[in-house]
Amino acid sequence: GKIIEGRSGIDESPVTGESLPKTRGPGERVFAGSINAEAVLRVRVMRAAEDNTIARIIRLVEEAEAARAPTARFIDRFSRWYMPAIVGVALLAALVPTFAFGQPGEVWTYRALALLLIGCPCALVISVPAAIASALSTGARHGLLMKGGAVIEAAARTTQVAFDKTGTLTLGRPVVTDLVPLGADGTELLALAAAVEAGSSHPFAEAILRRAAASGAAALPAVGARAVVGNGACASVNGAAAWVASPAHASREGVLGTESTRRIATLEAEGKSVVVVARAGQCLGLIALRDELRADAAEGLRQLAALRITPVMLTGDNARTARALAAGLGLDYQAALMPEGKVAAVRALAAKGRVMMVGDGINDAPALAQASVGVAMGAGTDVALEAADAALMRNRVADVAAMIRLARATMANIRQNLAIALGLKAVFLVTTILGVTGLWIAVLADTGATVLVTLNAMRLLGFRPERLR
Repeated sequence: GKIIEGRSGIDESPVTGESLPKTRGPGERVFAGSINAEAVLRVRVMRAAEDNTIARIIRLVEEAEAARAPTARFIDRFSRWYMPAIVGVALLAALVPTFAFGQPGEVWTYRALALLLIGCPCALVISVPAAIASALSTGARHGLLMKGGAVIEAAARTTQVAFDKTGTLTLGRPVVTDLVPLGADGTELLALAAAVEAGSSHPFAEAILRRAAASGAAALPAVGARAVVGNGACASVNGAAAWVASPAHASREGVLGTESTRRIATLEAEGKSVVVVARAGQCLGLIALRDELRADAAEGLRQLAALRITPVMLTGDNARTARALAAGLGLDYQAALMPEGKVAAVRALAAKGRVMMVGDGINDAPALAQASVGVAMGAGTDVALEAADAALMRNRVADVAAMIRLARATMANIRQNLAIALGLKAVFLVTTILGVTGLWIAVLADTGATVLVTLNAMRLLGFRPERLR
């Protein structure tokens, strides 16, 4: 829609992923699914319900899921010719020596029966599902939920991981990062800001109040608190007008000097948002806020690098914030992406290899569906969890590498199982035709192979995905 009256802070994170509200006013567009956080707005609807932002996201998810090719399991391809071949070999063993070379029929019928028993695909059939079941169980115990064996296979082949920013690499809510006292000490600065922001539900206000409470800075008595829509908040504190506002508003009020302007520019270059705290026409200091990284974000990316996997950040947030965060983590990024932009970015990455997409929001759902493997953070939206192939229930970035390690270990286990099953059968097929082994050895070999592949698959139950190898 288009705003025709009013000005307010709009939380667009469900659509764009940008963690901080944007101020919108008359003539500006607003997305369906965004949240009005401050003041009353009159909005003219510009699109029908079936063509709004959320509806387009749903269509993108459906198209991406339909376009993704199903994984063809090796065991399915192999079984197309394996059993017919075994039956054919057994028939030939029973008939050809008897009718073509005059050999005793009972001897070769006995050997043919032994061949059929040796060729029975019990071990072969159970080798894959036993490993998959063990891996899914191990993953669930470690907070790694995967929707079946095809997901494990795709995860094992991953060469690139695309991360959403807000709520995935970051906590999804701003925190106070810097206090810059200019006309008051840090405690007084926090106490004054808390007095003005008390009762506000704005993300900045909540962050300031949390920091004040943690620092033991008791809010000063304030009266007449109100929002300055799109600019901040003001109140009367100890009989003097005080406000916490944006640098633009502070500049219009004429309270910013050369030093404060320079500090604001420095903080904003670091990807932080800055508010100015002032009272009685004097700037008392600056408070910088930023949506901070998860504690294990850097370690999680380091683990991916150790696995020779390339990470990239895809975000709807602004380029300045994305650049500062990506520089700190040492990864490439693409910023200001709408949901369809993330889908296009995942498609472009897919041209270079298998892509895993990790996200948590509604805006990430189309990209999650488009990727070879879509992974949702456990605390993400229902839409993201539905579109994803897997979920990280502990909301840890390092669990992405853990999931890939588990997937690779599972595929290695499956290859071992297939080698055991096929190797034993090949050996005993030859010895049975030559008459070295008989029916009872065939029974033992078939049952033994089944037991061996099952025990080998169960080793995955003790696998530790978080352990670096």
